[in-house]
Amino acid sequence: QVQLVESGGGLVQSGGSLRLSCTASETIFNFNAMGWYRQGLGKQRELVASITIGGMTNYADSGKGRFTISRDSAKRMVYLQMNSLKPEDTAVYYCYARRITGEYWGQGTQVTVSS
Repeated sequence: QVQLVESGGGLVQSGGSLRLSCTASETIFNFNAMGWYRQGLGKQRELVASITIGGMTNYADSGKGRFTISRDSAKRMVYLQMNSLKPEDTAVYYCYARRITGEYWGQGTQVTVSS
C-alpha cells in the first residue's frame, strides 16, 4: 500500500513563505507523476503543481512565479516551495502520486495565510 505523508503546513502572514514536503513509502520513480493539489473551504480540489518522472513541471496559473515544485529521489520526497503567499492560498494541500495502477493521496496539510 502506497503511503504519502505531508508536512510543513502552518500559519503564515501574507507575503511569507512555506515549504511543504511529501514523503513516499517507495521510490518516487515508481510513479509517472507526483504533485500537489489544494482544497479551500467550500471549494473544489485544484491542481497546484506537478512533476513527471522525467522532471517536467506544471503549475496552475495561481502559483506561477511564486511556487516551485522539486524532488529528492534519494529521500523519496517531493517539495512545494511557496513564496509570496496570499490569503487566497489558504487551503488543505494534498500530495498525490499517479501511476498506471492508480492514484494515491496523502492526508493533507493545512496552510493558512493571514492578511
